[in-house]
Amino acid sequence: MIAFAGWLLSYIVPFLALLTVIVFVHEMGHYLVARWNGVAIQTFSIGFGPELFGRTDRHGTRWRVSMIPLGGYVRFVGDMNAASVPDPQALATFSDEERKSLFLFKSVWQRIAVVIAGPAANILFTFVVLYGLIVAYGQYVITPVIDTVTDGSPAALAGLEAGDRIVSVDGFAVRGFNDFQRLVATSPDRQVHVVVDRNGSELTFDLVPNVVEQADRFGNMQRVGQVGVAKEVGPEDVSVFRPSPIEAIGMTAEEMVFILDRTAAFIGDFFVGKGDVEQLGGPVKVAQVSGEVASLGIVALINLAALLSLNIGVFNLLPVPLLDGGHLLYYLFEVVLRRPLKPETQEFGFRIGLMIIGSLMIFTLINDLFF
Repeated sequence: MIAFAGWLLSYIVPFLALLTVIVFVHEMGHYLVARWNGVAIQTFSIGFGPELFGRTDRHGTRWRVSMIPLGGYVRFVGDMNAASVPDPQALATFSDEERKSLFLFKSVWQRIAVVIAGPAANILFTFVVLYGLIVAYGQYVITPVIDTVTDGSPAALAGLEAGDRIVSVDGFAVRGFNDFQRLVATSPDRQVHVVVDRNGSELTFDLVPNVVEQADRFGNMQRVGQVGVAKEVGPEDVSVFRPSPIEAIGMTAEEMVFILDRTAAFIGDFFVGKGDVEQLGGPVKVAQVSGEVASLGIVALINLAALLSLNIGVFNLLPVPLLDGGHLLYYLFEVVLRRPLKPETQEFGFRIGLMIIGSLMIFTLINDLFF
């Protein structure tokens, strides 16, 4: 019992805390823009399934926490379900005046705004968190000068030399050697474009990092890239870079682009046969990572929340029915055709989307448990 309680506190509680925050931010984006556009809202739910507790506000919206804490939804008046599928029988009971407040009868541009607001809220949340961390804590940097290059390594074969000062990798600025290590480590077996300063002249090199199996601080094996350079770090090499509030905006945007770039590259590896299926994770993997990161402190956990929020926001924009991007796709067809898609077409799309998302969830769950 004690061991179970420890496991619950170490993994499940941090995971649910992260998920609740991310889901609340996402659904609040939908909710606020819907309210601003005069849409009648039936339910704001954190979680799915039977209600555990809740309250109804003066606008008639039921705010609830539900039994299955793996997501959430905003359900509009007149919807058949949490996926915002209209209920034809319910719609027939509304008067002309009541229909003005229904989501289905808002203009296509208002519906697009409501749908895109959820992912946008996640992306904005990520920006605010990362910006706050950069401004508050700055960034520890190690002088980005190469001290040694291993013979026969990708760096040596490309022409990098000791004394080179690294300027950028793949267009991302390198302020410290730790930046260089991270940029290379997240590109195993993928070509990287390195710019260095050598005696006042900028030189460019293309090289492909070797793939190395490496254990992280928690003992999890990871595939990382290495190019065969090293840095001897002394006290004089370490400093804290504190950007101005204006400069921090650019740094935050660059960090978000980096996260998305490396995520897209990771997914792209699977389409060219280089992906490692064991690196894919579902709810169980996220819960494990949440617990491990929580052991490093609240700042690390907040940083993880920002990273997950960004990925969830962008994932929801994929043009898959049931996701926000699927709804946007329908509305874009409506803009082009000047009429909504037929209900049967939309229903068929929702079934395809359910099959895709369900298959992905099952695959990642099996991968978490058995690989």
